[in-house]
Amino acid sequence: MDVITKRVILITDGDVYAKKTIQLVAKHYGGRCISASFGNPTLLSGEELVKLILQAKSEPVFVMFDDSGFLGEGAGERALRYVATHEQIEVLGVIAVASKTHQSEWTRVHITVDRDLQVSSHGVDKSGIQEMDIGRINGDTVYCLDELHFPLIVGIGDIGKMARRDDVKRGAPITSKAVEIILERNGYDVSQWNGKSTDITEADE
Repeated sequence: MDVITKRVILITDGDVYAKKTIQLVAKHYGGRCISASFGNPTLLSGEELVKLILQAKSEPVFVMFDDSGFLGEGAGERALRYVATHEQIEVLGVIAVASKTHQSEWTRVHITVDRDLQVSSHGVDKSGIQEMDIGRINGDTVYCLDELHFPLIVGIGDIGKMARRDDVKRGAPITSKAVEIILERNGYDVSQWNGKSTDITEADE
């Protein structure tokens, strides 16, 4: 009997803005958002999240993780680590979200998308503005990303915000760009979705 595997995209944010944005983006790109992964901080365990992921009707599956500013490895990162290393999960990439933390944690990123949709090797801050640092961002739920050796980590500012430039009413263009980069790197033809609009009221729960 074949073992079921699911392709997932991990997001290191889980507040209400992230939920609305990821629901929209997942639907637009034919995937599924695990809305139950929403939470600030993450409430579900890694085991519970894997069960929900494996039940998803379409791929890629978008999963949110949030430590709510906890220093070190909090509940969100413990869940992320479990999901990322599970034998039935294939991680296509990670969207690492920049934040202002009291004692900043940071992670290496392969590329970033800033608030002007520019792709570069520079870091970005919470507002999506490019920083001087190369290949790293400060964030909340990013403590363990370096250890897990993901194929692609894309850094962006605060999902659904960035001075409203990533607002769902605008189609969340910055988050969408990050998702497209991950999908293209994994062989998806994103042109099939270009020009299509998505009604947020229809977004999958």
